Amino acid sequence: MLGTILDVVFVAMILLAIAVVEEKNLVSAVVKYSLLSLLFVLALFELKAPDVALSAIVVGAIVIGVFLFTIEEVTR
Repeated sequence: MLGTILDVVFVAMILLAIAVVEEKNLVSAVVKYSLLSLLFVLALFELKAPDVALSAIVVGAIVIGVFLFTIEEVTR
């Protein structure tokens, strides 16, 4: 069962990564990136690595915040 869940998560991550790269709107790309980060954290929890997953949550939140702040400053 775990292998099937991870397969679905990994395929979704690949498709979402392609969608992030192909996105023209920067804010929409950041939203899709945040969903990709969420899937990555779910995969880490499924792989029994909660310490790495918690680190990924913190780093992902900081990176997404910096991305949104930078987009806001550049568009002014």
